[in-house]
Amino acid sequence: MPLKPRPAPDALGHRKLFGVLGPSTNTVVQPDFDDLRVRGVTNHYSRIVVEDAQAISDETFMAGTLEISRNTLDAVRGVLTCNPDYLVMGMSAVTFYGGAEGAEKWRANIEAEAGLKLCTGSQSLIEAFGAYGGIKKIVVLSPYYPSANAHVAHFMSDHGIEVVRDTCLRCPSWTAIAQVPTSELRDELQKLDGDDVDAIVQVGTNLSMIRLAAAAELYLGKPVIAINTATYWNALRQNGITDQVPGFGRLMEDF
Repeated sequence: MPLKPRPAPDALGHRKLFGVLGPSTNTVVQPDFDDLRVRGVTNHYSRIVVEDAQAISDETFMAGTLEISRNTLDAVRGVLTCNPDYLVMGMSAVTFYGGAEGAEKWRANIEAEAGLKLCTGSQSLIEAFGAYGGIKKIVVLSPYYPSANAHVAHFMSDHGIEVVRDTCLRCPSWTAIAQVPTSELRDELQKLDGDDVDAIVQVGTNLSMIRLAAAAELYLGKPVIAINTATYWNALRQNGITDQVPGFGRLMEDF
């Protein structure tokens, strides 16, 4: 459970201390969240310790993500010792599993253990769709395997969003996700886009997409939502922090 209230504001995180939960193999979400950070808010990364899973099939990919899920509570207990105000999940795949009901149960379990609210990537995308307005059909870019993308589509369907098409990069390990070059991601965005969709969504927090997504919004002329941007934006807004940060797309600049 959280520690007792602080007798005075934290010197750097005098507005909020965010406890960030992320896989130990993830090298992107921590610097991404720090780049999105605003004055008076600090991020305190707690590693969900996992092996660098070799994902060579649907089955091994799913097994690796479930290991992360099982180990999340240990990371929660660790970060609670700095007495954070709020938790932010820096891994997205498991937050889609089981559709809307499964995702809510998973989040509620973490919140019950922590005694704090938790921001997840899946719910943050739904909040982002509401902010943009008019988003009903999307395409999805992920580093996952098809089984995990199917969970994303199920979750979206439960919220009235249709996944028209998707791309699975089938990254061979957790660390390999961070090694996908920007040029490849840019090409995938172009392939996915079409007049039949309202927005492009990227999932998988170890893909470096917060700057590319912002640029792609300009040349594609529609919302391009990176999961790390949506998650951190939602964490700020859920805590009443409305600061706008330029350079990371319309979510951070306009909403």
